[in-house]
Amino acid sequence: MVLKDTVRCDDQDGMPVDGQKNMKENKSRKKLGLRGRIRIGYAAALTLYVLFVLLHAFVIPRDIIKADWNLAGLGKSRRRPVVTDHSYDDGEISIEIRTERQLDTTLYIADIRISDASMLRAGLANDSFGRNLVENTSSIAERHQAVFAVNGDYYGFRETGYVLRNGQLYRSQSNLSYPYGEDLVIWKDGSFEIIEEGAFTAEELSEEGAMQIFSFGPALVHRGEVKVIDGEEVERAQITNPRTAIGMVEPLHYIMVVSDGRTEESTGLSLYELARLMQELGCETAYNLDGGGSSTIWFNGKVLNNPTTFGDVIEERPISDIVYIGYQ
Repeated sequence: MVLKDTVRCDDQDGMPVDGQKNMKENKSRKKLGLRGRIRIGYAAALTLYVLFVLLHAFVIPRDIIKADWNLAGLGKSRRRPVVTDHSYDDGEISIEIRTERQLDTTLYIADIRISDASMLRAGLANDSFGRNLVENTSSIAERHQAVFAVNGDYYGFRETGYVLRNGQLYRSQSNLSYPYGEDLVIWKDGSFEIIEEGAFTAEELSEEGAMQIFSFGPALVHRGEVKVIDGEEVERAQITNPRTAIGMVEPLHYIMVVSDGRTEESTGLSLYELARLMQELGCETAYNLDGGGSSTIWFNGKVLNNPTTFGDVIEERPISDIVYIGYQ
């Protein structure tokens, strides 16, 4: 005798127990499925929003203004330049670069003399002003046929703070909180001045003859005196870091310094150590430019330092702008 499959029918409605159980599970799955789809949709929308915010803040170029500079200057020197691995002299521009070890850090110190203030210039990534426009220091320098260059103040990482380059005003929104509201003004005669953004508008400085305004900061040396205190740091910066600084001994005589950092070979400098160094080098005025992975010194077609963001890879970080010495 062959027994057929039997199904329990002890439910009061006569429905098999197993079938009743499956129906309940299916209903539960439908309810969970709807809630799950809502959660997934919300998570996807939130992810897309966060992605847009990040791209808008750090990647997508925006608010672009094409540079419109009259940089005819004096033209190139008539004298054939004398160039070595660490020096340049053409009678109009004289640059001496030396490498030193101090405080477990390699320093690159450039002593620069020029015959006319127009030879101290700024360059922008893609020759344009705007958020998230970036290019390597070396690439900008080569396009302008610079003799020497360092990274600038990475204005594109901030939405406020005065930006004036080669006499053209790009941004006049003041920023008194990041980091100090202290700007470096370079005037037509090549002199440097530290100003507080709250004391002058960018338009007033431009009308008075400012050629460059940098707003990263802080001021390192003012009237020959160190301006920062031991332990003072730029927001988000480490205590020791790769650094870039620009200083004036007197108009047309400048010191630019870049330090390595974040590697086993070089720990980097604190702001106070950098300020003391600029003072010792004879600077009457000195200013901190963007540092960290941005710090780059370029001369005669080569990057001289070891730029690094995290210490594991030596490579340039694309940035917004540079300071350079040249004729165009």
